[in-house]
Amino acid sequence: MARQSPQRPDADEPELDDTDAAAAADEVEEDRPPADRALWEEVRIDPVEIALPSGTGFTLRAYRQARELTPTDVAERDQDDPFLARRQVVETEDDEEVVILDEEFAALSAEEDDEDEEKDAKARRKDKAGASDEKAEAETEDDAEDEDEDDEAGDEEVPAFLTHKGRLLLFKTPESLVTFIRSGAPNDLSQLDSWNELSERLEPADIAPLDEDTYELDLVVENLRGGHDAWDHELLIEAGEIARDLAYALRLPAVLDMLSSGSSLDDLDEALRASVNGGVGGFLGRRRLKKIGAQTASLGWRTIVGKISAVVDWRD
Repeated sequence: MARQSPQRPDADEPELDDTDAAAAADEVEEDRPPADRALWEEVRIDPVEIALPSGTGFTLRAYRQARELTPTDVAERDQDDPFLARRQVVETEDDEEVVILDEEFAALSAEEDDEDEEKDAKARRKDKAGASDEKAEAETEDDAEDEDEDDEAGDEEVPAFLTHKGRLLLFKTPESLVTFIRSGAPNDLSQLDSWNELSERLEPADIAPLDEDTYELDLVVENLRGGHDAWDHELLIEAGEIARDLAYALRLPAVLDMLSSGSSLDDLDEALRASVNGGVGGFLGRRRLKKIGAQTASLGWRTIVGKISAVVDWRD
């Protein structure tokens, strides 16, 4: 039988231009089934994509009770950090430590000092015979309170990333991430009870982070420099979320302090969150944003992104 030649499109049939072709590609993309999330839900671990000034990479994140996790070991990392070494020398040589407090915190500290002095005066006026009993009772109560605080801290859900010796492991391709996981190489997530199951079942196609697990830290500083009207609220809010998680998991106290409650960057975060809401709260949030200095915010975030970037271990 003679081979039939392929059919040519009818001469009257219009050809697709670039716009139509792009639209058709989008339709195919929409029809394509999303990555299977069943594995991630079973192991309670998620793929994460993080963009930094030096590149974009994939890693993993999980949330567990604090009592279930052993923190990453930062001894080797901090030993190699010349800035930390210099800071330790200064603290050893100097007997005094100078701390600059803002007015509100200074006033609060003074008030607490006055309360402590008043308590000491009352304690001195107590009958000596009953002082020892009261002290023992107070110590018992303090011990009970400490135990309660320890229990609460242990029950708190905290983030953990694919880290090793205080460094975040970032992989430039899904294939390299899967290869690492299957290799059995040491990492801090291997302590999870679901790690073995993940390493046995994971495929490169599964490395498809959700939109809420994709972060663009590389854009934060430039966005803040653009001024209040150019600020991307969603970008900045998500940056705060991932930076806090990374600072906790990687044990970066300086970053945690910069984002702690009452800090200028925390005020920025709260104002951004309020501004995206409607009503009076949104209006007040937008007013608060106008009072936040763009230069201060951008400098602060440049420091944060730099500190996180400094503890990344890039893997091809």
